[in-house]
Amino acid sequence: MSILKKEYNYIIVGAGSAGCVLASKLSEDKSNQVLLLEAGPVNNNLMIHIPAAVYKAYLNPEINWNYDTSKEPALMERSVFTPRGKVLGGSSSINSMVYMRGHPLDYDSWENDLKLKKWSYKYCLPYFKAGETYSEGEDFYRGGNGPLKVSSGSLQSPLFEAFLEAGNTSGQGRSDDLNGYNPSGVSRLDATRYKGKRWSAADAHLTTAKKRKNLDIITGANVTKVNLESNKAVSIDILYQNSFEKIYAANEIILSCGAINTPKLLMLSGIGPADELKENGIKNEVNLVGVGKNLQDHPTVILKYDCKKNFPLYGMNNNLRKLLTGMQWITTRKGMACSNIWEAGGLIFGNEKVKYPNLQYHFAPAGFDFINGDLKIRKGFVIHIDLLRPKSSGYLKLNKNNLFGKPDIIFNYMSNKDDFNQMSEGIDKARDLINQKSFDEYRGDEITGISEGIDKSNKDEVIRGLTETDYHPCGTCKMGNTEDSVVDEELKVYGIDNLRIVDGSILPKIISANLNAPIQMIAHRASDFILNKKQLDPIDARFSFN
Repeated sequence: MSILKKEYNYIIVGAGSAGCVLASKLSEDKSNQVLLLEAGPVNNNLMIHIPAAVYKAYLNPEINWNYDTSKEPALMERSVFTPRGKVLGGSSSINSMVYMRGHPLDYDSWENDLKLKKWSYKYCLPYFKAGETYSEGEDFYRGGNGPLKVSSGSLQSPLFEAFLEAGNTSGQGRSDDLNGYNPSGVSRLDATRYKGKRWSAADAHLTTAKKRKNLDIITGANVTKVNLESNKAVSIDILYQNSFEKIYAANEIILSCGAINTPKLLMLSGIGPADELKENGIKNEVNLVGVGKNLQDHPTVILKYDCKKNFPLYGMNNNLRKLLTGMQWITTRKGMACSNIWEAGGLIFGNEKVKYPNLQYHFAPAGFDFINGDLKIRKGFVIHIDLLRPKSSGYLKLNKNNLFGKPDIIFNYMSNKDDFNQMSEGIDKARDLINQKSFDEYRGDEITGISEGIDKSNKDEVIRGLTETDYHPCGTCKMGNTEDSVVDEELKVYGIDNLRIVDGSILPKIISANLNAPIQMIAHRASDFILNKKQLDPIDARFSFN
């Protein structure tokens, strides 16, 4: 079977958080012929849609690129598992569903410090609102009529209440809505969840759009090259059903493959650092030194505790209980399976010197153990500590032994001393939170590091031995106006006509939150850039910090 057409107005490579938005927005005009390509399968795996089955989804090798880093120098030479979604919806189909926009000052710094015009928060807020329908209703900050369904946490647990109260008594603060007026303190977290099921970017943006005759969505399609003629992107090479094809774009080719696969595809196409391409025998078409550089992520350390009391969630290891819970979800979309578990968290100041929160919590009222590849619920609770704006950054390069295989990835986690100190402060903050009176009747022993042979009292050992990814890679094709920038303020690739990048790779600096919501916002803005539409009117909001 061949691709339906040989030419489209717009070709979108990658059906993740950004690609799904673009496909929907660009195909609203019936005169635009749009092709959306995804390397993975359709998102019909049941585990994708059950919120509580998140670990079943993200560990499924059939819908995951299953990347690993090379040995991380500051993490005891450990390789870090780096899952990325390979399915319709991309990582929004396998993530933990947490909806966070990032701090307004993140975006303000893009405009004020990096001189990126009209990228401050007042220009982004209208797109966040337009894209969202919030379960608690529309207000000055939240949307009420957008395709992305967002709901506040609903799972009832005394541990969540203890967590929120500890925010008050510890002085770390409490917020009613981290995506609203007060983006600091602990809070119940929002999730991309609707009527008890995951609401991925594919659900949000393709449910209606896929019925349009001018939008073709092809899964199982691997794009191997972007073809240039006189520095103009004109077509792509694609491997589909064991045969190679060439598809032409009359208007634009848009890369939305994510922070790992977008720079990889660029380099395979001869777009990137000339010296690296030469080493790999690839003709350099356009020398862009920043491709694959500036790789950023949120490193995380997980503190684990036993719990002195029993709660219903701890019974989920029982096969009959698990079956009944699953049947309840299938028949009613209710019950514990509707929860993504990570329903509380926070944005926290690690010290008095930081201008705005530099640490993030994700809190779950259960412990998790992986035994022989299977997830087991443990009688306990856990708290993730994320470093939100690390100074360490890494890179990715093509694999010299297999250019089309998994690239060589290094994040350089914790290689900057300041990052190490901030994470150390974060561990202290989290332990202080859990040691508050509200946890006294629940808090058992801290068991952090026991299964890994790590001494929990040695923070140096904890950080180097337990730091992992929180699944937010970005920055490898950064937006900017410096020599190492890859795209301009409208996400056009420098030096190449008709080629744009719209995904997490364009972030010049990582956002202080989970990245699914910011990437969808960026894609919504990009669709207006592409179609030469007027940007939505800015919203100059007030916040607790100003």
